[in-house]
Amino acid sequence: MLIGEYQHTLDSKKRLAIPSKVRKELGETAVLTRGLDNCLSLYPMQEWQKLTEKLSQLPVGQGNTRSFSRLMLAGAVEVELDQLGRILIPDYLKEFAGLKQKVVIAGVYNRLEVWDEERWTAYKAGVEKNTDMIAEKLGEMGLY
Repeated sequence: MLIGEYQHTLDSKKRLAIPSKVRKELGETAVLTRGLDNCLSLYPMQEWQKLTEKLSQLPVGQGNTRSFSRLMLAGAVEVELDQLGRILIPDYLKEFAGLKQKVVIAGVYNRLEVWDEERWTAYKAGVEKNTDMIAEKLGEMGLY
């Protein structure tokens, strides 16, 4: 399970070190793509295959499912961890997520999310303000 919050730095060559605690579960090759809320999602290959299988089952006739599939698949790139556990982030994904030098890597169960540190701080503050409301909604669904 990929969990935790890690602060890292994007170097001048757009390489990002993946935390050593999660490298084994991530594997040597992973898939990096656009995520929701203007972050990047980094999937272990096994999880990426599960996601693409689900996406392939979506109805092509619905515009929103086509758009979501395009967002996830056309923006995806296989990345390999180098000997130091770093991945290279392509320019188009760096721009999409607004990544500057300081980034946060957040473990979210089956994937890692890569956030610009300022965006992560703002996002997290907004969510934390609504914790009670979120817990109530999850309770209504029988999840909390």
